[in-house]
Amino acid sequence: MSTREAESAPRQERRTWSAARIGPGLLLALVVAGVATALGKLVPLVGGPVFGILLGAAAAAAVPALRGTRWKPGYAVASKPVLQLSIVVLGTGLSLQQVLDVGGGSLPVMLGTLAVALGGAWLLGRWLGVRGDTQILIAVGTGICGASAIAATTAVIKAKQSQVAYAIGTIFTFNIVAVLLFPPLGHLLGMNPHAFGLWAGTAINDTSSVVAAAYTYGGDAGADGLVVKLTRTLMLIPIVIVLAVLTAHRQARREDPGAGFSLRTMPWRKIVPLFLIGFLAAVTLESLGLIPGSWHPALSTLGTFLITTALAGIGLSLRLSDMREAGRRPLLLGALLWLAVTLSSLGLQALTGTL
Repeated sequence: MSTREAESAPRQERRTWSAARIGPGLLLALVVAGVATALGKLVPLVGGPVFGILLGAAAAAAVPALRGTRWKPGYAVASKPVLQLSIVVLGTGLSLQQVLDVGGGSLPVMLGTLAVALGGAWLLGRWLGVRGDTQILIAVGTGICGASAIAATTAVIKAKQSQVAYAIGTIFTFNIVAVLLFPPLGHLLGMNPHAFGLWAGTAINDTSSVVAAAYTYGGDAGADGLVVKLTRTLMLIPIVIVLAVLTAHRQARREDPGAGFSLRTMPWRKIVPLFLIGFLAAVTLESLGLIPGSWHPALSTLGTFLITTALAGIGLSLRLSDMREAGRRPLLLGALLWLAVTLSSLGLQALTGTL
């Protein structure tokens, strides 16, 4: 054997060993995601990503061996690299031009409700004793775009699987309530389709639930609600950047308590994660019209499947006992935030003349 062959053999063995370690867990997450995607098509109100984490958690609870060391490396790949890739792919469906299309009258409502969600999470979280990553995840899920925002934020702050599951469960609960209550309430309030679309787009969390409620309402409410929701999703960019900086600051203080924090001394990858750069690049390409319109359905399907795979991996590694220990206070925080955002959206629409 030549020297070059002798040197390459260990590298090849490491690659094979790595694939052998990752394969079982990642393959299982993909299988669960496939089943979840099929169920999501049958029940669009729930959606594939939520089914992914539910089925993963149910499988792990029914077969405890699936939480063994053989499976964990694959789950880790699903819940981090695959999760980050899903955010990049979903960026191809967002255009900066959409912000302008919504119009100046809509932006105050979106920004106002976002401020209410983030500020309310800080105040109410302190009052209820719900702090840390759970508080952040529920805030961004309520204020921005549900499971997608929770997924992107998780990739930055590295929250525990139990915290992610609790936040998604909380957001999902009030998505269902909103879809059932918003259309009759909108008719009761005498809202026109444009006003209802703005209300749904700013006060309902996940895109699928916004679409379900707004298209049920009729008229142009569906199209308006979708555009508002997609524009609201763009608010994820500055929020994730801020969280990345704060996380880098906290890590730096942990590693060297006596050192001061300076953006100049921090590695740029800790401040701006690579997946966020990919997300911004995808949004930019879409904004410039460089992504063919015929690609959008396939990219949207791929992005949703990747995020479903990531959430399936999180569900498979989840211990339900961890969620039980969190108690009911995170759910109460989600309920209060959802009510605050719902009412503030109506109030801001009334103030801006868009109700």
